[in-house]
Amino acid sequence: MSTSTETVAGSGAAPEDLRLALRAATLYYLDGLTQAQIAGRLGVSRPTAGRLIARAKARGLVRIEVVVPPDIRDNLHAEEEHELEQRFGLVEAVVAGHGVDVGAPGRPGAYASVGRAAAALLTRRLAPTDVMGFTWGPETVAVANALTPGAASCRAVVQLDGAMSTAAYQTGTEFILGRCADVLRAETIRLPAPLYADPSTVASMRSDSVISRTLEAGRRADLMIFGIGAASTAGTLFEGSYIDVRMLDELVSRGAVGEIGGRFFDADGEPVDTELQQRAVSVPLEDIKACAKTILISSGAAKHQATLAALRGKLARLLVCDIDCARWLLAQQ
Repeated sequence: MSTSTETVAGSGAAPEDLRLALRAATLYYLDGLTQAQIAGRLGVSRPTAGRLIARAKARGLVRIEVVVPPDIRDNLHAEEEHELEQRFGLVEAVVAGHGVDVGAPGRPGAYASVGRAAAALLTRRLAPTDVMGFTWGPETVAVANALTPGAASCRAVVQLDGAMSTAAYQTGTEFILGRCADVLRAETIRLPAPLYADPSTVASMRSDSVISRTLEAGRRADLMIFGIGAASTAGTLFEGSYIDVRMLDELVSRGAVGEIGGRFFDADGEPVDTELQQRAVSVPLEDIKACAKTILISSGAAKHQATLAALRGKLARLLVCDIDCARWLLAQQ
């Protein structure tokens, strides 16, 4: 804490008022006294002691500095987190580690760093009465794997997007459901459906009581956690044969840059209206946007543009990303 003659003289307040405010601030910030103790020391009421401390700060008599120890500076990114929150109106941003290498396989182990960070964030944000929704993918598998038993609980865990495919592709859905049931002591709600089907089949599935109840539970979830996919051959949807080159070309021609739960969106985070949109068996982007607690996990340069679009479209209120992604996002206009 420091003072300056110029600040005091130019404040317009009576010298005695400033002296008392300075004394209160010294006792509070330097001597560690409580407001009640300061009130007794100065002979004022407790509310007055609080106002004196606030006045000292407002007058520029108090300067607070947060110092990051040099040995852990490379692992903490408070400045970038704060800037991300301010720039995109996020409730909280968490930045951890470096990104997945371009061209690296999209396996859960590659997402261990952001997975641990997202698991810690989820633990703090999850309430025992919450229903938690998730989309499948390596990011959410990494989160489930990083959860600590006993640290949090919730009422139920619901699958937000279909996972069945003709290809022998491991989505991790069963692992996520099983792990969350054990660690979070939660009921599990499966979505026994493909991610995409022809429109008539989708209409028929929506009339099925099990599928309709699951989709409704997902739409009303209290917290949603999901990874993000790029509109490219580097995405899990292409890798898992859910979409092909022809579909990708059509999506890109219509402005698609990314997807969440198989729902594609453009550079502003708005849904891209294609036939694939009508064929998706997953929670719509509108419901994701309406959810009060949405955690987006992103890592790797291939997903930068999709992440930016999702943030622009307010598709996430909380973000977990790597430091490379954070710096790229902050460099955009």
